[in-house]
Amino acid sequence: MNRTTGAAALLGFLTALGFASAWAQPRPDAGLERFRATYKELVETNTTLSAGDCTLAATRMAARLKAAGYPDADLHIFVPPGHPKEGGLVAVLHGTDAKAKAVLMLAHVDVVEAKREDWTRDPFVLVEENGYFYGRGTSDMKAQAAIWVDNMVRFREEGLRPRRTIKLALTCGEETNSALNGAGWLATHERDLIDAEFALTEGVDGDLDASGKHIALEVLAAEKTSQNYVFEVTNPGGHSSRPVPDNAIYHLVRAVDAVSRYEFPVQLDDANRGYFTGMSKIVGGDAGRAMRAVVEDPQDKAAVAVLDRNTDWHAMLRTTCVATLLDAGHATNALPQRARANINCRIFPGVPREAVRDQLVKIVGDPAVSVTIPEVRGPVAQPAPLTPAIMKPIETVAHDLWPGVPVVTTLEPGASDAQFMNPAGIPTYGVSGIFTDPDGGHIHGLNERVRIQSVYDGRTFLYRLVKLYAGA
Repeated sequence: MNRTTGAAALLGFLTALGFASAWAQPRPDAGLERFRATYKELVETNTTLSAGDCTLAATRMAARLKAAGYPDADLHIFVPPGHPKEGGLVAVLHGTDAKAKAVLMLAHVDVVEAKREDWTRDPFVLVEENGYFYGRGTSDMKAQAAIWVDNMVRFREEGLRPRRTIKLALTCGEETNSALNGAGWLATHERDLIDAEFALTEGVDGDLDASGKHIALEVLAAEKTSQNYVFEVTNPGGHSSRPVPDNAIYHLVRAVDAVSRYEFPVQLDDANRGYFTGMSKIVGGDAGRAMRAVVEDPQDKAAVAVLDRNTDWHAMLRTTCVATLLDAGHATNALPQRARANINCRIFPGVPREAVRDQLVKIVGDPAVSVTIPEVRGPVAQPAPLTPAIMKPIETVAHDLWPGVPVVTTLEPGASDAQFMNPAGIPTYGVSGIFTDPDGGHIHGLNERVRIQSVYDGRTFLYRLVKLYAGA
């Protein structure tokens, strides 16, 4: 029997058993190739604050949606006045139930700065190598942004008629504290355009172990407020040959040291309580027992001490403050007339900025040190409610794709664009379905990367999840 005849006979046998589709070679996935082209275009559009152009990225994504059949009336390019390169896009797929509020797919397209000379590969070229996508923004967060655009294209091609309207918002300015934030601008100036029952965005991913095994899928339900405080001491100064105890630098150093030795009290909400409850079963051992103990009693000092050994868990349990900048003196042979330090605090959800300032004043205990809030960027972060309507679809799709992998809620010590959406009345959740390595994929660092299969799995997860939420 020749190989051709043998293969045909085997295929006929498998067909009779109903297994032919599993045996036959799959056809190329044109949709997957289109997604990859979208992803590539986003990564290769420089969107750094210094030299990039978010408006160009938004325009290119709008062109893809228009080619898919979206009318101009449903594609809104917005450019905040005075920020020509920091624009974004809002696109709309209308639902059939005018009374049902929309689902908002939110993503920022700006990225952290990246210098070519520091990287092994060009940061603004999408490189596939050894099972990974490399490039600035491949993980944070152009993969999810490309998935959102791809979702809109797929829904249009399918002729999807969801009960809820589905909205897409691509924004700029999330990665730089000093930049105009596009999500915040929309929440303030175009609130009706993005009005939704809730929003989905970045925040946390799934966890892989060192061997690539799926550990847990995390869902961001709360995050901290990022706020800077300035410690400042002024002094008449004088000649360095005649030192006095009343030295601006000495006052400042003691104040900063006091902050380094202070721990804010442990606080729990639904997000971090859910995280420690869920992860206790995965982590096990002393850490798992400590997680359960802290959930039962946040004042259990022994259990808190165990968790505090892990920087992520330590940050998740409380408000944290840390010195990030120092500036003092004006000459090598003069007593300092001014000494200043920046203290960056990540404030537990719902805690007012002023309450943290008052606590810093108390910690410092020195009237010579002024403690001020130099700039307020957005409202105080508020947690999003963890309802069955939100969690059940995530669990349904996740357990179908990754059987046995738990879904756990979490409180993110950092901040995303959810900080602008939640106070505006749009509860926002961070979920991607993209699983990352223990090193976090070098996000914000050199040679940022993400597993190719993780991105493709995230595409499947988010496509199915949004359709469930929209009542398709």
